[in-house]
Amino acid sequence: MAISINRPLPGHIAAIQRDMEQRARSEGLDFFETIFEYVDYEELSMFAAYTGFPIRYPHWRFGAQYHELMKGYSYGLQKIYEMVINTDPCYAYLLNTNDVGDQKLVIAHVYGHCDFFKNNAWFAPTNRRMLDQMANHASRISRYIDRHGHEVVEEFIDACLSIEDLIDPHLPHVRRHDGPGPVESSLGPKTNPSDNDCQSGRFPSKGYMEQFINPPAVLQKQAAEKQKVQQDRDAARSFPVRPERDVLLFLLQHASLKPWQHDVLSIIRDEAYYFAPQGQTKIMNEGWASYWHSTIMTTYGLNDSEIVDYADHHSGTMAMSPQRLNPYKIGIELFRDIEERWNKGQFGPEWESCDDMRAKEHWNRKTGLGREKIFEVRKIHNDVTFIDTFLTPEFCQKHKMFMFAYNEANDHYEIASREFYKVKQQLLESLTNHGRPVMRVVDGNYKNRGELFLAHQFQGMPLKLAEARDTLTSLCKLWGRPVHVETNYEDKPTILSFDGKNHELKSAAAA
Repeated sequence: MAISINRPLPGHIAAIQRDMEQRARSEGLDFFETIFEYVDYEELSMFAAYTGFPIRYPHWRFGAQYHELMKGYSYGLQKIYEMVINTDPCYAYLLNTNDVGDQKLVIAHVYGHCDFFKNNAWFAPTNRRMLDQMANHASRISRYIDRHGHEVVEEFIDACLSIEDLIDPHLPHVRRHDGPGPVESSLGPKTNPSDNDCQSGRFPSKGYMEQFINPPAVLQKQAAEKQKVQQDRDAARSFPVRPERDVLLFLLQHASLKPWQHDVLSIIRDEAYYFAPQGQTKIMNEGWASYWHSTIMTTYGLNDSEIVDYADHHSGTMAMSPQRLNPYKIGIELFRDIEERWNKGQFGPEWESCDDMRAKEHWNRKTGLGREKIFEVRKIHNDVTFIDTFLTPEFCQKHKMFMFAYNEANDHYEIASREFYKVKQQLLESLTNHGRPVMRVVDGNYKNRGELFLAHQFQGMPLKLAEARDTLTSLCKLWGRPVHVETNYEDKPTILSFDGKNHELKSAAAA
């Protein structure tokens, strides 16, 4: 279902929006034109189910997400205050039941997001006209449904969505290969009888002895034999030349897909790359927006009657749960910590080499570089580099961060360590690839049988067998032949396989 609204903001909300925009720009924020839509909760839930877009392709998951959001709101379990999408212009949605103080907070928060979308390097390659592109995707898939039937297309979309995270999130920023090209392009140059290597059987000789020492018939026979050996070698040679992390791209290049299936898979891949930076920068993005709504609201956005409600809602947003990481809290506090450290000059060789804890505690060079530094951080980092570069032992101690682990005896998770490096390592592992396993295509012609072989980049966390089997099932549907993945299971190299009917788990040594 397409959602279409085009209504002006109420006068008092429009006035707040103009004031917040002026305040945000005066603080140095730089963002695309931002269009606010004033909606009720049912409409906002529809947008949220569609990840912020008014039109998406038909699929059951959007309806399921909508009903989940509406039930959560009806039972008082959750409430969406705002939503904003990365486009030019940016579109943001305001809930019409929010009070005036909340509308100020939300609008200021949105402008923080919009500044981040426009200026962060990881969003730079994204399609800023994705609003139109999403509508185009919906139209194309709707045509395929009309031609081939809803169940057939939806079943194929299910398979594509189940592997939509098997992309290379760094691909938009680097060039890993020259281009798609057919399978043969990755197999290297073909041997020609006239090539020098085909003449390697020639013996040096005087000109007048050439026909006796190097008989033409013998040379031709040798060349033909070498050409056949090379052709057989090329035919049996695996591809790609190097492991390919973008599994979806590999399937688009090499899988035997029908034209409509190829187009649907390309749509899923395009949208996966559009949304990837949001997963890569969740902590930074929410922390940056929270930093600015806090700065703007506490400086000049509140009147006396709004202070208590603002403090209540802001503290609720920043509350840390024992069960999960709060990106708003970690992000805003780390930006504030960076600003304070650079304002006081707590960086550089002199600071790092100082062993006097008392001197460090009172260190203040009054450099005043904090605001400049956080704008620089906002521009170039993602969550992994943000945490890796700026998380400090002092920050972990101040915010009581810890490493957790599963205790089999008690059958629950508990604090395992407060040691800084262990805490940091666990946090980085949870953020790398959004905490999901990294897969690479190693061979598209495994054992010369046209089967697909992938390798799991094992980093200490084993694959969940049920989910791995579901992934292999979907890959097999798309590839059309058996699929295998090598991983570590119970500390042993193991291969999981699916041949279209049965799943198999065996030792890599026995494969």
